[in-house]
Amino acid sequence: MSQKQYETVFILTPVLSDVQTKDTVDKFKKVLTDNGAQIVHEEAWGLKKLAYPIQGKGTGFYHLVEFTADSDVIATLETEYRRDERVMRFLTVSLDKHAIAYNERKRKGLVGKKQEAPAEN
Repeated sequence: MSQKQYETVFILTPVLSDVQTKDTVDKFKKVLTDNGAQIVHEEAWGLKKLAYPIQGKGTGFYHLVEFTADSDVIATLETEYRRDERVMRFLTVSLDKHAIAYNERKRKGLVGKKQEAPAEN
């Protein structure tokens, strides 16, 4: 099976302490690495307001992990999300070559900046 690049975002319940949040994130990263995935990048987006209440909560801790893996790893990861009561929502998407290139540019700080116009003589 060939490896593809994926991105997963999950929202954790806001009642967790910083240590509990970190432990939960580490748990899901370990699920990925134990199943042969390579983590490319991760971002903790922090506590954000939700568009609508989930489980009676108006905020949640957002975390993003970008990784390469075989497709069978996704089912394992999402089963773990469903089993963990700390996870309020999750979304995993497959990245195409354009999304991968965009994410690389974003990490280098090249997204959202105006391109320099070539100097005219």
